[in-house]
Amino acid sequence: MPDSQPEAARVSAATAASPAPDAPPPSPRRSDATRGAILDAARERFAADGYERATIRAVARDANIDPSMVMRYYGSKEGLFAAAVSVDLKLPDLTAFAREDVGRALVTHFLDMWEENEVLTALLRVGVTNQAGAERMQTIFRDQLLPVARAVCPDPEQMPARAALCAGQLLGLALTRYVLRFPPAVALTRQEAVAWLAPTVQRYLTAPHP
Repeated sequence: MPDSQPEAARVSAATAASPAPDAPPPSPRRSDATRGAILDAARERFAADGYERATIRAVARDANIDPSMVMRYYGSKEGLFAAAVSVDLKLPDLTAFAREDVGRALVTHFLDMWEENEVLTALLRVGVTNQAGAERMQTIFRDQLLPVARAVCPDPEQMPARAALCAGQLLGLALTRYVLRFPPAVALTRQEAVAWLAPTVQRYLTAPHP
């Protein structure tokens, strides 16, 4: 019985079914591209307007997408902020200071950071109310404070606990002074704040285990 399908049709069908040998790799998933566009727009918007004035609608407009897409991926402005921000604490090399001065050096540096970096204060505000913000704060302090503490800690096994205690002092001051704005904490001069906190941070970093 003769083949009812013409030879040309069979060849055309086989060619269509076979991928081209030099076909380009698949493009990134659309969702990844959308997330990237949202985060790029959010970083620029938070930098331009600050945390309080930036809005989901403005970020969506900058990214040329619907605001519902921002909410779909990040849930809230707090979640978006936590995902978008990157904070470099620019911590000093404590080994460059006399051992008895490392507490003062660290406290002075953090006071400079809190007072000059609106993003860091905003991230602290988000971190106390939002899980994504809390995780971002944990990552920043784990990756940046732990190595600094390790350089002067007398016992490496105690280093995580000592760094956590230092963070408690530094974040506690920042929370009461810059976020909750307790009047006595706000009223402290920089010199007074350093004088009160530095001995405690010094002890956490360098004293023998109690």
